[in-house]
Amino acid sequence: MTGGEAPIGFWLKHLDGLLERQLAAELADHGLLRRHWQVLNTLSRSPARRGQLAEALAPFWNDSEGPSLDEVLAALADRGWTASGGAEAPDEEDGTLALTGAGRAAHADIAERIAAARAAAADGLTPEQYAEAVRVLSVMAANVERALGDR
Repeated sequence: MTGGEAPIGFWLKHLDGLLERQLAAELADHGLLRRHWQVLNTLSRSPARRGQLAEALAPFWNDSEGPSLDEVLAALADRGWTASGGAEAPDEEDGTLALTGAGRAAHADIAERIAAARAAAADGLTPEQYAEAVRVLSVMAANVERALGDR
């Protein structure tokens, strides 16, 4: 099947599967899964409580796939990449989770690798073409959501 013959659904599923494999390969060297990366990346922006993390990650996590949030948090803490404690009293546990120095270093290393993988996926596209592809997919998603809502 050539590009002109395959429907968009084929290419979406095919690309999604390839992107999943690519991310898994980038994380494998660290013994991590996508969920570990998502928590690291979220905490790299700002410390958060468990509930805030759960809320931020809910759109991306299917409860039947992969380790639970508690398992991911335990694994990251075991590596020394996260710690609990408030800014006022970092030695007192208040439920706020933050990246440690080692966690920030791990995040920076992994983020660099993921950025390179994303760049490889967009190779041959101008920034404008990439933005237009994202825009087109966004419009199509909104159209389908609207059509489903009209039923």
